[in-house]
Amino acid sequence: MIKLLAIVLGEPNSINSEIAVKAWNKVKKKKKIFLIGNYLLLKQQISKISLNIKISKITTFKELNMKNGLNILDIPFKFNSPFESNNPSIKNYIFKSLQVAHKLALAKKIKGFINLPVNKKIFDGKYLGVTEYLAKKNNLQGKEVMMIYNKKLSVVPLTTHLELNKVTSKIKFNLIKKKILILNKSYFKIFKKKPRIAILGLNPHNSENRLNSVENKIIKPAVDRLRKFNINIKGPYPADTVFTNQKKINYNVVVGMYHDQVLAPFKALYGYDAINVTLGLHYLRVSPDHGTAQDIIGLNIGNPQSLISAINFLSKINV
Repeated sequence: MIKLLAIVLGEPNSINSEIAVKAWNKVKKKKKIFLIGNYLLLKQQISKISLNIKISKITTFKELNMKNGLNILDIPFKFNSPFESNNPSIKNYIFKSLQVAHKLALAKKIKGFINLPVNKKIFDGKYLGVTEYLAKKNNLQGKEVMMIYNKKLSVVPLTTHLELNKVTSKIKFNLIKKKILILNKSYFKIFKKKPRIAILGLNPHNSENRLNSVENKIIKPAVDRLRKFNINIKGPYPADTVFTNQKKINYNVVVGMYHDQVLAPFKALYGYDAINVTLGLHYLRVSPDHGTAQDIIGLNIGNPQSLISAINFLSKINV
């Protein structure tokens, strides 16, 4: 069984180096983890905050030697400090790092990978984020599902990183059906049990149950149809009360219509104790549930808990 895990260092102008090293220091299965990123950049960034560990540079996957401390598969990158946000070499470096991880995962050289946060400006509007980029690389565009996971509760936004004025036009019967089917299948594959899903309405108070509302015309018929596929799904529920009724409704996954509808209350409840899991790909891909935190670079106060949770999650899952 493949047990190696890769951590892609992602955005160079970030706290990623800091949390990667802090997490590696704290997890038990150090010999199963290696990094993908730039060796010199990593050394420079962690030395500035006095995180001194043994790091071994390798240039090919075959050179991995877990007895030599923390291995990093080196991705060439010319950088200057401070970083320029529009520097094309940053974009090329991030894409190259993700591509290396993608190829290793497809070839089943690794169990899966964790990518640390990136600045979404690198996508130039072509993709909404790493989730959509990897779906394209897997030839599965539109079949990916973003799930933010905590052992007590998970949330799934049907639309991700999309401006609110564009959300309503995206909420269609087929989108709901497709995403819920993928969620149900992938959740069972990972956790060996079916999810208990509570789906939300789009509008405040479910549009007061008006007959011509999105809730009654689109969401409710989709729920009724999905139940015929033996899927445990209920709703639509009003978004303002569902998170206070978990025991009463008996759900472990909340599906919302847009990103912040489910992410805001979820983060208020669980903070850093959550990870981003992409469902529907040909391999396991997870990421910490936070951003690049450029405002605290060099302060040595980055919290590695979400990355530790991602490592532990990926270590335990067998698919």
